[in-house]
Amino acid sequence: MVYDRAAAPRLFDRALLPVRFARAQRLGLATFLLDRVAEDMAERLKAVLREFKCAAEIGAPGTQIASALAGSFDQYARIDLPERESEPLPLQPHSLDLVVSALAFQFVNDLPGVLAQIRRALRPDGLLMAAMIGGDTLTELRQSFAAAEAELEGGVSPRVAPFADLRDVGSLLQRAGLALPVTDVDRIVVRYDSAFKLMGDLRRMGATNILVERRRALTRRATMLRMAEIYQERFADPDGRIRATFDIIWLSGWAPHDSQPKPLKPGSAKASLEEAVKRRSDPHGEER
Repeated sequence: MVYDRAAAPRLFDRALLPVRFARAQRLGLATFLLDRVAEDMAERLKAVLREFKCAAEIGAPGTQIASALAGSFDQYARIDLPERESEPLPLQPHSLDLVVSALAFQFVNDLPGVLAQIRRALRPDGLLMAAMIGGDTLTELRQSFAAAEAELEGGVSPRVAPFADLRDVGSLLQRAGLALPVTDVDRIVVRYDSAFKLMGDLRRMGATNILVERRRALTRRATMLRMAEIYQERFADPDGRIRATFDIIWLSGWAPHDSQPKPLKPGSAKASLEEAVKRRSDPHGEER
């Protein structure tokens, strides 16, 4: 399947990503999410009863994934996502047994196109395993900013990126031609002393606003203070600390291969669903 990259909506200003990450490095990186994903990635791959000789890591910030998987493969390459998404990934067709990615796909404008390129780069029965921010991540911050801006400024500006949900991601894997797609969510709730402490961590993750339609002007001090008040009112625990939700969506899919399980052809079942339901509901039947 061929994807039209020009048709992909441009939500993110990807040229800002290295700028944000450079600032995060100066401030001192906050890596607790990436550390957790790296540990989970290693555990999940251990559960896969396959030997992967040639692997590539795509787009992950930091070195946590490479460190967690060190020594597991004969060949391991780290590949950055291009700032200009019109540029293809430097991947040769059918060259990889495994592709991994951590906390990078959520900032991709053309995720279907990237997944399709990964699919082409995988050898038959090769695996893609990735983790990305999604779901209800930062829903508390989003709601608090929206309420404060509506109250004090008469409108709402985009501050938190729109995140994919589980069903969206599963559909994208199938659309890219990957077989046996699996998705699940790891919800992490982190508690902070204040909304400003949370925003400080987001800066130290390099995860602040890179939306193309982001507000360019500085936020008014009154709006920031009111946002923090609303956050405290709505999302604080009894001890006064606030909650921040981070949903990590895990996704995996395989390049098709004849050895993989196949769905039954329509009409090939030996018993009908209607007969099974009748047997189940018959009080005098032997099958329960």
